Amino acid sequence: MLNKCLNSFKYFLINFYEIIFSLLYHIKISPLEIIIRKDNRPYWLKKLFTKIVKIYVRQFLEPQFDYLGKGGAYFKPRYIKVFGGNVSIDDYPTLIGSKDAHIQFTSWDIGKHKGEIKIGKYCLITPGVRIMSAKSIVIGDACMIAHGAYISDADWHGIYDRAEPVGNAKPVVFEDNVWIGDSAIICKGITIGKNSIIGAGAVVTKDVPPNSIFAGNPAKLVKTLDDVDFNTRANFLEDPLKLAKDFDDLDKYTLGNNTFFGWIKSLITPDKSN
Repeated sequence: MLNKCLNSFKYFLINFYEIIFSLLYHIKISPLEIIIRKDNRPYWLKKLFTKIVKIYVRQFLEPQFDYLGKGGAYFKPRYIKVFGGNVSIDDYPTLIGSKDAHIQFTSWDIGKHKGEIKIGKYCLITPGVRIMSAKSIVIGDACMIAHGAYISDADWHGIYDRAEPVGNAKPVVFEDNVWIGDSAIICKGITIGKNSIIGAGAVVTKDVPPNSIFAGNPAKLVKTLDDVDFNTRANFLEDPLKLAKDFDDLDKYTLGNNTFFGWIKSLITPDKSN
């Protein structure tokens, strides 16, 4: 009886947080948001929003992953979609969803195909990124993937038998500190070497060596980078507690004079000061 009551209470809390999150989130994505130039929320209200996001991630997003690491930063997590199993992201990721550009992780795990997506620590994944696997996609630490990039390890249809699902599949590997530009396409069977950059809109059809910049369609070498120590997202996040305190101090400073009624006014009747 006690377990039944506890389970009922748990489901009540989940539904309660979902309703509250939806209401607050609806305010945040109001059409008025596009003409507001700064964050008018008081400090305490932003902290409340942050806690609600953490609850949403824990209750609704994290269970969709095989593993979702600690210390993540999630923006608009309702627009982060996971289809299939075998998807994992290591510690300290930054994932940014958007209403008009969902992040999508898809693994095909049917028949002979066992899709798997493994993403390392300190990754940055921005709106509109699609990562789709029927075999294996492994992304190293401190990689950055810009808006609208598409990464796939399969053709998704047979070349001669168009009714055949998936078609040919070959693994994709990103080594550490890879940067994928806006709307780039990474095709099956590709390895991108450490520190390399893929230009915006590039279509990558062959391996990219370390410390290289590739751009174009099909992507070609446009520059070789110096073999030096890079300042990466891993360096940026090497002391996450201090970084969190620094951001919190910045919020206290920038939001300290904001009021709840001022925030409401900025939503209803915004002016140039907003």
